[in-house]
Amino acid sequence: MGISIWQLLILLVIIVLLFGTKRLRSLGGDLGSAIKGFKKSVSDDEPHSTDEPKKVDRTSEKDKDA
Repeated sequence: MGISIWQLLILLVIIVLLFGTKRLRSLGGDLGSAIKGFKKSVSDDEPHSTDEPKKVDRTSEKDKDA
């Protein structure tokens, strides 16, 4: 009892008639650039893993012992 291909085509025709192809094209472009920006910001926030272990600064511990 899902949506048939004919129902999807009728819905697509109604949407094109309401908004027009030019407006839908610009909307699709805006949506694509928003998704790109979101993916870029998410990948920038995640720390990049490297094969080298992090170096620990031990100078402050030596100063405490002295």
